[in-house]
Amino acid sequence: MNQNVHFITFATADLAAARSFYSVALGWTPLADVPGEIIFYQVAPGMVLGLFDAEKFNRDLATGADHSAVSGVTLSHNVGSPGEVRAVVAAMTAAGGRVVKAPQAGAFGGIFHAHVQDPNGIIWEIAHNPGWHVSPTGAVSFG
Repeated sequence: MNQNVHFITFATADLAAARSFYSVALGWTPLADVPGEIIFYQVAPGMVLGLFDAEKFNRDLATGADHSAVSGVTLSHNVGSPGEVRAVVAAMTAAGGRVVKAPQAGAFGGIFHAHVQDPNGIIWEIAHNPGWHVSPTGAVSFG
């Protein structure tokens, strides 16, 4: 199996709140938006974030159980400075996000970061990591 991920999809209890948070307040452009069902955002070359209505998410899994809770996951967005961390956190908060961890020096890896929870419970880490680098080929290095 090739080492890559093409879609990350989260069950979303309130698709309208997700649309408002990502499309309206943060200004993200949907790749596809099926009202009442799912919104897709291209977040990197070949990588899509899906926000799927929780009821339809469970129906699609077809297990008869509720698998819509989001737990033990963070999505990370790296920026160029501690000031940018603060600015993104402010924008996410203004969009209806809730600060879980205010901008501060991290306990691990020499980063400056914060955590913000979107209206449906997805936690974002907004970070400035001076060691983070993406080469022109897309390869990631940490220092």
